[in-house]
Amino acid sequence: QVHMVESGGGLVQAGGSLRLSCVPSEPSFSGYVTGWFRQAPGKEREFVAAIRWRGGITYYADSVKGRFTISMDNAKNTVYLQMNSLQPEETAVYYCAGRRPAPYYSPSSYYSEASYTSWGQGTQVTVSS
Repeated sequence: QVHMVESGGGLVQAGGSLRLSCVPSEPSFSGYVTGWFRQAPGKEREFVAAIRWRGGITYYADSVKGRFTISMDNAKNTVYLQMNSLQPEETAVYYCAGRRPAPYYSPSSYYSEASYTSWGQGTQVTVSS
């Protein structure tokens, strides 16, 4: 079972920045689609951003557009989530997720956690006010 490995979480003050990293447990699983989701205490898990490795096409939740950037490094087999201007309400466990290769991905599917088959344990991000 392939899983994702996240790192980079921590404590930051409001307005600060953090960069999360994600690596699949099996290198062969990279190169398709990687997404980031987050779950705040008492709330449902929500989509944050995703990237399709082929072409580097990115998708963002409206709430993070302009502040968060998802990117990939093919040589390191790693996906990053650069988070700027963080706010206390963005305190959450951030999860990395991967999708199996497919001939076609519908645009809406990038935003749905049900489309992702492999998940990490999550990394805690705490934003203090």
